[in-house]
Amino acid sequence: MLERLNPAGVHEPPGYSHVTISPAGRLAHLAGQCPLDASGTVVGTDDYDAQTDQVIANCLAVLAAAGAKPADVVRSVIYVVSADSAVLAGVWSRLLDSELAPAFSTASTLLGVTVLGFTGQLVEVDLTAALPG
Repeated sequence: MLERLNPAGVHEPPGYSHVTISPAGRLAHLAGQCPLDASGTVVGTDDYDAQTDQVIANCLAVLAAAGAKPADVVRSVIYVVSADSAVLAGVWSRLLDSELAPAFSTASTLLGVTVLGFTGQLVEVDLTAALPG
């Protein structure tokens, strides 16, 4: 069972926890999930929503392959190509409205960046999960 803490004296976070403690056991460190379809093509060029949806689908697939669920995620980092806080907030909201949402209730960081690895890529999500059992 994951333990989530928001200590006194630190701001109340919007949906995530400042500290996530996982029990001793195995961790799955997942590669950053990009908005690539099964053929390796970037989907939704210039479309944050379409790219976020593809990233969500990819995250769910790799978590399942590792034997984990979104609720098993202990750390996430979300990268968005934008300096506009409204764009970052839009991606964050879409993540929180998805089946992947429990992954973002733990220690989480949202970053606006200049560029990501694939031409046209706007969103990437990096997850670490504590494997059950």
